Amino acid sequence: MNQADTLQRFLFDGVPVRGALVRLDGAWQQVVSRHNYPAAVRHVLGQMIAASSLLAANLKFDGTLIMQLHGKGALRLAVAECTNERTVRATARFDAAITDAPLAELLGEGGTFVVTLEPKEGEPWQGIVALEGDSIAQMLENYMQRSEQLDTRLILACNDDTAAGLLLQRLPDGHGDVEGWPHVVALADTLQQDELLALGADDILYRLYHQETVRVFDPEAVSFACNCSEERVGEMLKLLGGQEAADVVLEQGSIEIGCEYCGQRYVFDEDDVNRLFNFDVMAAVREARH
Repeated sequence: MNQADTLQRFLFDGVPVRGALVRLDGAWQQVVSRHNYPAAVRHVLGQMIAASSLLAANLKFDGTLIMQLHGKGALRLAVAECTNERTVRATARFDAAITDAPLAELLGEGGTFVVTLEPKEGEPWQGIVALEGDSIAQMLENYMQRSEQLDTRLILACNDDTAAGLLLQRLPDGHGDVEGWPHVVALADTLQQDELLALGADDILYRLYHQETVRVFDPEAVSFACNCSEERVGEMLKLLGGQEAADVVLEQGSIEIGCEYCGQRYVFDEDDVNRLFNFDVMAAVREARH
């Protein structure tokens, strides 16, 4: 398999450490091609989409891992999602005047970082990531240590063409040298961002760990996909209510809603609204107005 758009999981035989490498080329380009994101936003989203792919690699259920950065500064919102089927998507909201700046400055005072696990069956679970550290990687490392008591090292990188990342986690139980974690991390910290972006998983693992015994699993394909649909948008309009939906159609001629992730646009006219609410809501609202 071409190592573009792949997730590569691996396990050390001599140290209780697991890891994963992700490289997103086409999938990342699908994200950035749909919006005119400034460089500062691309930098954040690229790291988040790589991180979400890496953390979702260890999900034990069918569902989605969602990362959300909420800010009160120039960066209002950044979201990255990865499903257990290895599909990703991302979006952002920001001020038009946003420029390159440290993450804390982009978010402003009172920013929040939320990780949500959303299973297809059962209740979702949310965790709040403290904005401690200068990067998304450091914030998530601190979060994994505090919430899961799991030592983690994340190295993330992106440019206009590629988003990539390396994840290492010390297993609570395992065979081998339990004191080998610092050695594995020290080798990982020699990896340069341009190497992470340019090299495939096999080359990176050889470059870092050719003197270690590493069990490499089959690479898994990652792709861009959006789960928006006319049905989902219709359900959202039902929550809005028949009168409100009809009012918009009477005033604007139709309701047009665009997906923030993929850019797909959905248009609902009078017939669509009547069908959605299963009665002639348009006629009822017209009559009520007169």
